[in-house]
Amino acid sequence: MSDWKLPWSARCRCGRVEMTISAPPLITMACHCTGCQRMTASAYSLSVAVPAEGFEVTRGEPVLGGLQGADRHHHCPHCKSWLFTRPDGLDFMVNVRASMLDDASWFEPYVETSRAEGFPWAATGTKHSFAGQPSQEEFAPLLAEFARQGARPR
Repeated sequence: MSDWKLPWSARCRCGRVEMTISAPPLITMACHCTGCQRMTASAYSLSVAVPAEGFEVTRGEPVLGGLQGADRHHHCPHCKSWLFTRPDGLDFMVNVRASMLDDASWFEPYVETSRAEGFPWAATGTKHSFAGQPSQEEFAPLLAEFARQGARPR
């Protein structure tokens, strides 16, 4: 675990919400779905999936934003930064926006999803690319492979 250099700190743009990550990530991702495009005002969103028990909001009170549906998108109430998502049905993990990490210099998406909705020029060069989402059968091997081969903090 020492190769992950934990714990990590993360914060919103204005610094009113702070988070700590104390468990190694499960996987890193880029999502090209139109929802992520609109939430980020960019071609895709970048996230680090971490075990729920290794994630903590240590300062501030995030609020729900986005569509406020099944996937719970949490934002800073002041600067409106999209901080993290708690995906519906995946309570074991939290998707933290990679851009919220105090040190994201090591970040590299391992998987990209929803390429069918993405801009043709915005490919990330990830090891794995999916037109939609990986199937249940594909997900566990991806996590195991990332644990062995995924980018680490320098």
